[in-house]
Amino acid sequence: MQQAAEWEEHHEAWLAPFLATLGHKARRRMLPLYVSGLIGPGERKSMQPMAARLAAGDYDQLHHFVAAGIWDEAPLEAELLVQADKLVGGEATIVVVGETALPKKGEHSVGVAPQYVPDLGRNANCQTLVSVTLVRGDLPLPVALRLFLPESWTSHPDRLQRAGVPLVRRGYWTKPEIALAEIGRLIAAGARFGCVLADAGYGQHASFRHGLTSRGLAWAVGISRYQEVYAAAVDPVSPASGRGRLRRRPAAGPPSISAEQALAEAEARGEARLIGAREGRQARFAVLRVRPADGGALRAGDKRQQHLPGDETWLVGERSAAGETSYYLASLPAEADLRALARVIKARRAGEQAHRQLKEELGLGHFEGRSWRGLHRHALMTMIAFAFLQSRRLARARQRLKQPQPALAAAGSEAVPPVSGRRAGKQDGSPG
Repeated sequence: MQQAAEWEEHHEAWLAPFLATLGHKARRRMLPLYVSGLIGPGERKSMQPMAARLAAGDYDQLHHFVAAGIWDEAPLEAELLVQADKLVGGEATIVVVGETALPKKGEHSVGVAPQYVPDLGRNANCQTLVSVTLVRGDLPLPVALRLFLPESWTSHPDRLQRAGVPLVRRGYWTKPEIALAEIGRLIAAGARFGCVLADAGYGQHASFRHGLTSRGLAWAVGISRYQEVYAAAVDPVSPASGRGRLRRRPAAGPPSISAEQALAEAEARGEARLIGAREGRQARFAVLRVRPADGGALRAGDKRQQHLPGDETWLVGERSAAGETSYYLASLPAEADLRALARVIKARRAGEQAHRQLKEELGLGHFEGRSWRGLHRHALMTMIAFAFLQSRRLARARQRLKQPQPALAAAGSEAVPPVSGRRAGKQDGSPG
């Protein structure tokens, strides 16, 4: 009984700043109901089952609140950033960029189309949400979920209008463009973090990497094994043309090679630096300084067209016990702590865990409406519910620390050594 009362008190206190942004009395009543429905028991977290469990006579108001009401979600989104920053913000925090797929039937739900689903390893009819998650140690906290619209939607204005897609989003936005816009929102809000991590769906785009660099951010991103790179010491030269004239534009001397080949050759020569397994996991990291081939494109003599070398970065190979290797580029400086680099890369596991919890425990994929507004409001409510649960986790950890027993590490407070490249931390950023 005491535990239930304490839970209710914490729930009310947690939601108070969110309710203050809503203004309207009915909305202030519906938000706690919706969040409670997402957290509470029941297999389905769509509106009708939640209303039946919590307030049988409030289904229409609950539906209006999420799917049809005319109100601005931006203040709620801003408050979520404020609360997330209080919980996990700091120089050791990593922004994990990824995506999650919501399988759907039919063709009328906004953004639904045959798309690749990583969890299934194949194409399926689904909606795809670009996600941004703050991760501190083992504590993830999603702060943005934005729908990606395939060209099968953006090329049909009537479909966009029926689904209520805002005018600013009716053009075609790539997933990296969506992610950069959300990262810009985090920066504008003053969220504190030290590095950005993204998977290969984003990292393989040079424009995404350049966008992060132009914002003054340190980053580590997945890439394809075929990504072309140069040796770090390569210098652009001006080779003679076939008729003996010097070219006006420089070209790289030695040709670029694939990331896979570069790392394998460097390991064979003993030039790649190795980092051992992490936390007992049978995974090894090999790192090498390179220059990605992401500069201007040109053709030198009879050679194939190639790109000039870009800025110097780390090339990272993560090799599992099964012999599978994943590749990354990281903008961290040459003197960076390489174990910190490995921890940054492993933070993607916490982001994937957050996706699973949002879908399996909080019903992210259970929204049954078809509109842009309804889907994004439902996603926002799941993130608020998730953040509340993480705040409870931290509160319980702090309570245990106050008890006279051997010291326990606060949940989520495992410090990742700071990395440079971010205008980091107006304060130390310790959780709580």
